[in-house]
Amino acid sequence: MLFNSIQYIIFFPIIALLYYILPYQYRWMLLLAASYFFYMSWRPAYIILIVFSTVVDYTVAKRMHQTDSKKNKLFYLLTSLIVNLGLLFVFKYYNFFNYSLSFALRQVDIVYNPQFIDIILPVGISFYTFQTLSYTIDVYKGKKEPENHFGVFALFVSFFPQLVAGPIERSGSLIKQLKAKIDFDYENVTIGIKRIVWGLFKKVVIADRLAVAVDYVYNDPSQFTGMSLLVATVFFALQIYCDFSAYSDIAIGSAKVLGIDLMENFRTPYFSKSIQEFWRRWHISLSTWFKDYVFIPLGGSRVKRSSRLFFNILVVFLLSGLWHGAQWTFVIWGALHGLFMVIEALIKPLRDKITHVLEHTLWIHVYHFYRMTLTFFLVVFSWIFFRANNLSDALNIINRIIYNFNFSTAELLNMTRGLGLQKEEFYIALFGIMILFIIDFMDRKKSVIQLLSNKQSNLRWIVYYVITTATIWLAYTGSTQFVYFQF
Repeated sequence: MLFNSIQYIIFFPIIALLYYILPYQYRWMLLLAASYFFYMSWRPAYIILIVFSTVVDYTVAKRMHQTDSKKNKLFYLLTSLIVNLGLLFVFKYYNFFNYSLSFALRQVDIVYNPQFIDIILPVGISFYTFQTLSYTIDVYKGKKEPENHFGVFALFVSFFPQLVAGPIERSGSLIKQLKAKIDFDYENVTIGIKRIVWGLFKKVVIADRLAVAVDYVYNDPSQFTGMSLLVATVFFALQIYCDFSAYSDIAIGSAKVLGIDLMENFRTPYFSKSIQEFWRRWHISLSTWFKDYVFIPLGGSRVKRSSRLFFNILVVFLLSGLWHGAQWTFVIWGALHGLFMVIEALIKPLRDKITHVLEHTLWIHVYHFYRMTLTFFLVVFSWIFFRANNLSDALNIINRIIYNFNFSTAELLNMTRGLGLQKEEFYIALFGIMILFIIDFMDRKKSVIQLLSNKQSNLRWIVYYVITTATIWLAYTGSTQFVYFQF
């Protein structure tokens, strides 16, 4: 069941209505049943994986709490890690590692005929696996008491708004809310609906249109000039942002209607002035997960040697790349971001000195714009590897952008007719992008949703009307699933 589908438009209001009708002590049953139904609408058999993971982590957390033996605690933690990461490996990484091993052995003349498995990747497995792992790790470290109520814990693992593509929630925040007595609140409902509508606008007006142009070019890059490839790459940067942040908006908005607060997952990332800042604003729930459960345990930034800090950064981003997909293109994408972070750490003293010299002058704004532009360029460059069908295509795209770039008026006109979109659809996409950047620019200082909720804001009804009308009338009819479903 997609958020941008008629089924969800019918499903969610029914669940929300029943939620507030039921006594609060029975609401977990409704939400758990709704969550399982929501997930089973894709492939019913895969609900077994969620239930199995839930039972394992509920049990090991209880056992860890009941024993004082560090050895036993470690055994139970390893059980959780092996089960959860083992399922993730089999369904997502088995074929990738098997192929990579076969390729490596062929380089030293060792014949290995790998046996691949033909299996469909369960939707959302990377997200709910990391969510439940954070729970068992927190219980192991003594940061979290194990949840005694199995039904509430099962709901924490499978809560339908954020089950498939996050945000990746922490048990300390979400479980407490799932157990709380929440009364109907008109403000929560209206804020949630506004967030849902904004998410739908980004998805069906912008992302789905840009996806057509991006797919058209990236599926056969050798047929396009460098300029078309560059535009398609920028379009992909905007597509994946609108697509993924739209899912988060609808998830956060849906939960808000139910009186539940999910963590923010995006904060205007393309206005970042460094890669480090970008990752504080992009997929925040994943970046903080890696920070808390990988980077800090490795020593974080408090290590004595800078070489160890750089090593920690690279490990985190290599794992982040691998988390996104079982292809070397994703690993390279992660490695690039790790490399950018290392370079930023090396030049930080120089950057701070320039900022200090230009501070309180008009040139500081030029410098900030330069850093923002450079960061955007680096992020867009790395997206080539993320989106390319394979490594060969990625290198070919880079080569054609550099050596086959033709900037001309004729080329610009050809692009509006040659990127798989009709001219009208192309201009609607540009209109949507303009609205996106205006809202994001305003959102840098204060949430636009909160700003427009101010009863003194005379513009709010105009904005509501424009966004809602545009979402309904300009929705792209060739609806697609969300990009992050494949991860």
